[in-house]
Amino acid sequence: MVTFFEASLETVSVHHIGNQAQNEMYALSEQPLSFKDEVIPQLLMQYFLRPFEKANEVYHLMHSGGDLDLNEVHHYVTGIFEDNSQFHELSEQIAKHLYNASNHPNIKPGELYVAHFKNVQIEGNLLEAVGIFKSENKETYLKVYAEQGGFGMDYEENAININKLDKGALIFNIEKENGYKVVVVDHTNRGQDTAAYWKDNFLQLKIRNDSFNQTSNTLGIYKNFVTQKLDDEFELSKADKIDLLNKSMKYFKEKDTFDMDEFAGEVLGNPQAIESFKNYKNQYEQEYEMPIADVFEISGNAVKKQQRVYKSVLKLDKNFHIYIHGDRELIEKGFDDGKSMNFYKVYFREEQ
Repeated sequence: MVTFFEASLETVSVHHIGNQAQNEMYALSEQPLSFKDEVIPQLLMQYFLRPFEKANEVYHLMHSGGDLDLNEVHHYVTGIFEDNSQFHELSEQIAKHLYNASNHPNIKPGELYVAHFKNVQIEGNLLEAVGIFKSENKETYLKVYAEQGGFGMDYEENAININKLDKGALIFNIEKENGYKVVVVDHTNRGQDTAAYWKDNFLQLKIRNDSFNQTSNTLGIYKNFVTQKLDDEFELSKADKIDLLNKSMKYFKEKDTFDMDEFAGEVLGNPQAIESFKNYKNQYEQEYEMPIADVFEISGNAVKKQQRVYKSVLKLDKNFHIYIHGDRELIEKGFDDGKSMNFYKVYFREEQ
């Protein structure tokens, strides 16, 4: 999604952001970093940009009131794009805005880096970009060095691992009126109530409704429908549910275009189940304000990502796992009265 083999780091300013809820302050630098040689900029490029090579979701900056001018990050980044000479002053404003968003007691303090890049590629376009990054976790490193008669050892505390970016956002100078193109990294606080402050409170993002996200959302909705909703209306075994999930994944792998009516007919088949699924999808669209077209181009990357969470394993007590990948008709469920236990009968031609 993002590549940087032609990119250059124009300038970077560093500030410290404390936790407002813990009565910690922020500290602003007086000027951008200066580099004595090319080593540090190259290391920073690796630290800042490499984590985005695997980023698939593209976001836009937004504001709940609908006025993009009220989104602070959009306002400050626009100022940088329009006049690079304001870069450091606007990086200070970005730091103050992040400080104001850091109002949960569990948010870690750390360094904020605001960087200006040229020729970063996203979706085939070489673009100017502003990067906003935060380092929250520090590590201790051992250093071994040669000395007379052998080797010596030293250490450095509170150092940064350039292979572990904690938080980051790249904002590309394209589609300004829609909130720019934005990709995000957040490797800390995932699954916790502090995770929302980076994407929601600070950046104020909405996900772009393109083929990747429509594919991902449809597969996610269908998975939840099969695993959670169908039990309310039908009596299905776990093997039946796995079969329905396998059929949907097969459809998305083999087709170039998703068609709701075709998908529902080929995968679900049952008219009552089809109607239930369409209603379930409509509820999702209304709840999350994320319309999904009935016909859209299927994203192969989204299918690969969703395949990781599509489970085709039937777990039987603690004794057996059955992987169901093919014909559902070749596995039968029954009950043994003598043993008072359930059983599955599996048909096959040869062992492999």
